[in-house]
Amino acid sequence: MYVKGVARVDRRTKDLVKRLLPGEIAIISHSDLDNLAAQSLVAARPKAVINAVSSITGYYPNTGPLFLVQSGVLLLDEAGEKVMELVEEGRIVEIIDGQVFCQDRLVVCVKLLDAESIKEKMDLAAANMSQVLSKFIENTIEHARNEIGLVAGEYIVPAIDTVFRGKHALVVVRGQNYKEDLNAVRSYIREVKPVLVGVDGGADALLESGYRPDFIVGDMDSVSNEALLCGAELVVHAYPDGRAPGLERVLRLDLQAKTFAVPGTSEDIAMLLAYDQGAELIVAVGTHSSVEEFLEKGRQGMASTFLVRMKIGSVLVDAKGVSKLYRDRLKARHLAQIFLAALLPVGVIMFVSPVTRELLRLVYLQFKLILGI
Repeated sequence: MYVKGVARVDRRTKDLVKRLLPGEIAIISHSDLDNLAAQSLVAARPKAVINAVSSITGYYPNTGPLFLVQSGVLLLDEAGEKVMELVEEGRIVEIIDGQVFCQDRLVVCVKLLDAESIKEKMDLAAANMSQVLSKFIENTIEHARNEIGLVAGEYIVPAIDTVFRGKHALVVVRGQNYKEDLNAVRSYIREVKPVLVGVDGGADALLESGYRPDFIVGDMDSVSNEALLCGAELVVHAYPDGRAPGLERVLRLDLQAKTFAVPGTSEDIAMLLAYDQGAELIVAVGTHSSVEEFLEKGRQGMASTFLVRMKIGSVLVDAKGVSKLYRDRLKARHLAQIFLAALLPVGVIMFVSPVTRELLRLVYLQFKLILGI
């Protein structure tokens, strides 16, 4: 095995993929590589990914590593944290039979993960899921007791300028298959014109799809400056005690923002805000709602999501996976049937109309003269 390319180094995979170019080598430190991160890496088309830590620890059967290798990307695992320091951004890296060289110096030895070894690890992790799920449910119930105020309305909603009342709200999160699902609701966006809400990186997802978000809410840690400067109203998710680390970044850009101090995830409070502001319908794209997705995010429970969805359930429509609902493509025989169906009324009109009958007779006579019949 021999691979050579420019190295891109970052502990945050979502930051690295923004500058990762095709044919380069990604060096990350991402334990239990999740599917969304794997999708973003594959989209950048690197030659290889070197992970400083274990891509699948066995805690749960995360699908990211399998997706990566099945997409044709080499995955070299457990390189050790020192690789993050010994390989500088932009240096040429060579991988020769499991050894990583930089500037003709051996940096570290790594092991190649293939589909078979990943599947074996996933099977072992699946056997551990009963214990993981039991602990996850216990944590969810425990935190739900502490966060019951989300249902009871024991929080102060910031005064915002964006009008939600009587409108639909499209809440976009950069979750699994968000691009496909956002593309699937294009006609809905065009016809209904909902209030476009970006949750952190979801604001960039809207921009990438050609839409300008009306409202951005989140910790402000994974949204671009471009999105923050697009003119949307900003709400920073704060801790229950009022601290809002993300507000500092907003102020550095000379922008104004409200804060919303409430427990839970940013996508939860985005939906909560839309609901409290009188949104007629809330359509969620890319949001996290399954145990596997919460485990991928490193969360030990989903209390706030459970409580918020219980509160707003009557107006919530989850568009997750809508792009998979119907994947058939228009076939040639379908086009032929449509063409023939269109010809039928035309033929009837031509047969019934005296003018068209006379025209056809003249064309027939001209045809005979040309052929000398």
